[in-house]
Amino acid sequence: MYPLIEINIGKLKHNVNAIVKLCNGAGIKYIFGVTKVLAGNLKAMETVINSGITHIAESRIENLMLVQESSLPKLLLRLPMKSEVSNVVKYCDISLNSELETIKLLNKAAQDINRIHQIILMIDLGDLREGIWFENDYLSIVEEILKLENIELVGVGTNLTCYGSIIPTQANLGKLIEIKQQIEYQFKIKLEIISGGNSSSLHLITRKELPKEINNLRIGEAFYLGRETAYEEDLSSCYQDVFTLKAEIIELQTKPSYPFGERGVDAFGQKVEYEDIGIIKRAIVAIGKQDVYHTNIWPVDNNVKILGSSSDHLILNVTDTDYKLGDVISFRMGYGGLLQLMTSQYVKKTYIK
Repeated sequence: MYPLIEINIGKLKHNVNAIVKLCNGAGIKYIFGVTKVLAGNLKAMETVINSGITHIAESRIENLMLVQESSLPKLLLRLPMKSEVSNVVKYCDISLNSELETIKLLNKAAQDINRIHQIILMIDLGDLREGIWFENDYLSIVEEILKLENIELVGVGTNLTCYGSIIPTQANLGKLIEIKQQIEYQFKIKLEIISGGNSSSLHLITRKELPKEINNLRIGEAFYLGRETAYEEDLSSCYQDVFTLKAEIIELQTKPSYPFGERGVDAFGQKVEYEDIGIIKRAIVAIGKQDVYHTNIWPVDNNVKILGSSSDHLILNVTDTDYKLGDVISFRMGYGGLLQLMTSQYVKKTYIK
């Protein structure tokens, strides 16, 4: 039965509802519900889909294929691969793009099935993930896009915080607004969407600093962990315990805290430093790095300390506890840990209301 992730469906629905309400109050018309961390878990995906979002946003086409019956528009978050353009236009209504060559291939694929495919042109404002660098010539690219008969340019967007840790501000989002306005003026068009980032932009809403021109956010982590991601501050209207990892103790023994003998590297080629704190009561629970890195989880019980892990074993200091062999220990997780655990086929998923 273990290890497992316990998903509180009621709390998940509450979080999505609360954040949708928060965004709507700030003038956010389009809320892209990012479901990628759910790794295709339909029950959790359907909860998000039915809780007020306007679009389903995914980085994997395979997961969008699972929810084709939903009437909500489907958005591909990750830039399309040239090798997948046929599936992009077949299963996605909108995609984020930065490469003109790929956009032209999307146009051809859309022509082949007599469909108009919408795109949001991504602008890199300094985080150095995807997007046309904001100082480069984006107008000539827009000019070429507008010549494509089966592509509709519906907006511009940016990504912040995910790679370069650059926090959304009025200044950098103001630059995105300027770019949108320049495109509209140059080509006498109206762009429907200006996408101002992800959960890291929520702090601007709570501080009433989000520029009024921003009408879209792509929200994922805030739904699942109940926090904004610029400063990792909890959202007071949300739950932080939607997901709980539970793992079973398979060994419980008293041993030294410092390895004995000549030392090399561990199973992952790392030379690990250990703290010698004497003889301790150690528990091993049945989960390991194949499922989640121990740095991405932490015990709910403050008396339990994580010592380390191997492929299949998580080693804990439980000296100040009364746990027994076969007991189950609960853990919280960060976004990276949740992503790993939801993706692992060896971690069962259960639900409570």
